Amino acid sequence: MTARPGTRVTTSLAGRVARPGAVAGEVRVGGFGGAEGLARWLREQRVDAVVDATHPFARTMTAHAARAAATTGVPLVVLRRPGWHPGPRDDWHPVPSLHAAADLLPRLGHRVLLTTGRLGLAAFAHLTKTRFVVRSVEPPEPPLPPHTHVLLDRGPYTVAGETALLREHRIDVLVTKDSGAAATSAKLTAARDLGLPVVVVRRPPLPDGVATVPDVAAALHWLNALDRT
Repeated sequence: MTARPGTRVTTSLAGRVARPGAVAGEVRVGGFGGAEGLARWLREQRVDAVVDATHPFARTMTAHAARAAATTGVPLVVLRRPGWHPGPRDDWHPVPSLHAAADLLPRLGHRVLLTTGRLGLAAFAHLTKTRFVVRSVEPPEPPLPPHTHVLLDRGPYTVAGETALLREHRIDVLVTKDSGAAATSAKLTAARDLGLPVVVVRRPPLPDGVATVPDVAAALHWLNALDRT
């Protein structure tokens, strides 16, 4: 993200990814100490605006940002890219949580490509008769299901590559979160072409009253509009 000349930008990273991509401005790594700690940091740094560009499933951080912004009066916008939507040939099964996905799996298949990230895989640990291929950027946090093959990989992915992966491991069901990321959407096309069911974990709701924008260009427009007020 590039703001107007003279704007000081600080990008805050959680520190969970060993080799994050390039980001704008100054970089800080690590938590703030909850909503109160974030509010304190906003005051100390004399922050004029906050853009929450966290993952759509980073529910806790988004809640903390909303509380801190309300406490300090600092304007906040959530950058929330559009979610995925099924087409006529898609066999999607939306669920509210990872636990709900695990409950549904035995009815859909027994060889699973699990692409829900490194956290929360304990929800699937009781599925002793299911074989999993877990793909994650960083090593997944235990406990894992007993029959698990871990693939450490980072997108963007291609439809051809995803199709080959699904065929190589004889996957019969895909599990994913609705991240809405273009870099990882090829798996959905590959699953559709192979006629595979897809379990899609729905996004958690946003805090009440927060403003949202769909992309970086809209976030910059929001920031520039603040400068004119």
